Amino acid sequence: MAAPNTAPNSAPSPSGTSPDSAGPPTGRQWLALCVLVLAQLAVWLDNTVLNVALKTLADPRDGLGASPNQLQWSISSYTLVFAVLLFTGGVLADRYGHRNLLLTGMLVFGAASGWAAYAGSATELIVARGAMGVGSALIMPATLALIARVFDQRHRATAIAIWSGSSGLAIAAGPMLGGALLDHFWWGSVFLINVPIVVLCLVGSFVYLPGAATKVRQKFDPLGVALSTAGLFAIVWGIIEGGHRNDWSDPAILGSLAGGLVLVGLFVVVELRVDNPSFDVRLFRNARFTGASVAVMLVFFGLNGSMYYTSFYLQGVHGQSPLTCGLTLAPVAAGVLLGAPLSAPLAKRWGVGPVVATAMLTAAVGFGSYVFLDQHSGLGLFWVFLVLQGLGMGAAVAPTTEAIMAVLPADRTGAGSAVNNSMRQIGGVLGVAVLGSVLTGVYRDRITPKLDAVPARYADTARESAESTRLLADRLGLPNLSGFADASFVHAMHVAAVVGGVVAALGGVVIWSAFRRGRGQG
Repeated sequence: MAAPNTAPNSAPSPSGTSPDSAGPPTGRQWLALCVLVLAQLAVWLDNTVLNVALKTLADPRDGLGASPNQLQWSISSYTLVFAVLLFTGGVLADRYGHRNLLLTGMLVFGAASGWAAYAGSATELIVARGAMGVGSALIMPATLALIARVFDQRHRATAIAIWSGSSGLAIAAGPMLGGALLDHFWWGSVFLINVPIVVLCLVGSFVYLPGAATKVRQKFDPLGVALSTAGLFAIVWGIIEGGHRNDWSDPAILGSLAGGLVLVGLFVVVELRVDNPSFDVRLFRNARFTGASVAVMLVFFGLNGSMYYTSFYLQGVHGQSPLTCGLTLAPVAAGVLLGAPLSAPLAKRWGVGPVVATAMLTAAVGFGSYVFLDQHSGLGLFWVFLVLQGLGMGAAVAPTTEAIMAVLPADRTGAGSAVNNSMRQIGGVLGVAVLGSVLTGVYRDRITPKLDAVPARYADTARESAESTRLLADRLGLPNLSGFADASFVHAMHVAAVVGGVVAALGGVVIWSAFRRGRGQG
């Protein structure tokens, strides 16, 4: 079989000149990048803004009285739809135009944000968050594909590093904005901050982004799109629900995972046989493409998982307000913003493999260092760990993203960038589901022996989460039980942190191995 086309994208830039023959990027190109960064910022902001609102949503008076399962689904419904439809969004973007899909995605995302803000129940919020995921799935592949069109190969790594680093801004801005809004308004206000961003992106897209690309119009591949969508849905749903139920042997979970793998296998067979595949699966024969994709997935596994339980640690164990919690999490963004731009020149000098492997080991140390925290730890030590994981994440994501884009044919940048973003989201789903499952399971085992003084009819409720245990302790007048809840949660967090650190370290091994074996592949 022929090797994938790796010729650089030579589509016209927004200034009307060919990127490969142009000089330094123009002001118009930088403004185009600002629009794309802002669009991505909205997507990542929504990934992080909800973390500080979880405790409020669980409150039956000030929130929606959401159960622990509903809280996880309020996060996971967005991620599930986002991850499943990313590939479809990339294929549609390649066929119908990257800017057109970006505009459509922003409109859907903005409308769904308004719906989520005024949801009347936890179930309605979960559905609205899923609708937001539809918009995000159209936005993300288009942003990265448009960067590949706007910037030539010499400047693309820098542009991607800036684009990747902007996720660090969202990591900090999401909790801080969410916390500030929750201190003054109702919980739904955390979703309305998306509306002005959407308006700015719509205007900027029309003014600065290139319209129809000069490319071969690909035939639509409905069977490939259907198989990939159904297969990814079954796998991701099985992962999420397996984590929620804390029972991976459940026949429904096993059936969903097995069925999804079968559908993905059929997708590969179909794509290898059709003349115009939605995505050239032969790209996965390239060790660099595969290694970079897996590394991206594993670093987001650790990041999303740690952000999930960190919010409960700060607000539950340390009693922080949502705003204080958001401010406390800001150093992780400083690490990302520092690591992302440094990674491009380091990768050019030392190679992607050594730089990303070192970055992921740094992130692993940051994730695993949570074992040194307890109920009485000061914030100084916590901030050091946040900076480490942010620095590692920022330095890992930018070079791996550039490595993925470097092997893509010019007319497959949407579908190829969707693979990159799908791996991020699937890694995030795994992080929340698996580490959330570890956290819940270990907490239940740890708190159960401490529930002797709790009436039997309340015991099951008390085991659900540390929040449930504390509420019950207040109601029954058992102050010692709150202390047991804090200690049990911290122990569970330690176990989850070790798992997250090991997974991130495994990503370092994968990327090192892939780029050593892939040296002959260009």
